[in-house]
Amino acid sequence: MSSPLPSASSATPPRRHFSMIRGFHLADIFTLGNAACGVGAVFLAMAYMVSRSSTLFLWAAALAPAAFIFDVFDGRIARWRQTHSALGRELDSLADVISFGVAPAALAFAAGLDGGWDCILLVYFVCCGVSRLARYNVTAEALSAGADKVKYFEGTPIPTSVVLVGVLALAAWQGSVGATIWGGAWQLGPWQLHPLTLLFGLSGTLMISKTLHIPKL
Repeated sequence: MSSPLPSASSATPPRRHFSMIRGFHLADIFTLGNAACGVGAVFLAMAYMVSRSSTLFLWAAALAPAAFIFDVFDGRIARWRQTHSALGRELDSLADVISFGVAPAALAFAAGLDGGWDCILLVYFVCCGVSRLARYNVTAEALSAGADKVKYFEGTPIPTSVVLVGVLALAAWQGSVGATIWGGAWQLGPWQLHPLTLLFGLSGTLMISKTLHIPKL
């Protein structure tokens, strides 16, 4: 005679609704605020390309320093509450990729840096940011040497792209975007290059530098 089938109550594992959310620390909430600012900036950049409203572009740019504030506070809160975790570190890196990598590149494209060479440089910039954060996560323990935080950065931190967003915001404020973007455009072979995009290429290169050591305050 076959054994009876298990009841629904015994076969079903216990439900754990929102278990991940309950596992978040206060610092992680600030990290998610950072990510939300980055996503909002991307959405506003896309909306600007449809409406060409400078107000939308400036609001998108304003979310970069807002994301930076969230980024600063999540680290300080984590140290204050002694809630460092691998999850928090990964969340921070993913949020930074959005807010300080993808969002500035999207704003640059919306501002008129949309030539073929521009796109290559913007992709390079984002890839450098991703590589920089991955390297930091791998080497953070060694660089901290047992302390609460690392003593220095190898290469420029990805949040320094806020400066690039500030340049784009100033250009938009003066109406120098699109066809009138600062520096004009060069026709190099089949594609255009806007010299302003070279700033993104430089920023990406500095991020992946291993010889440039910047003290972490």
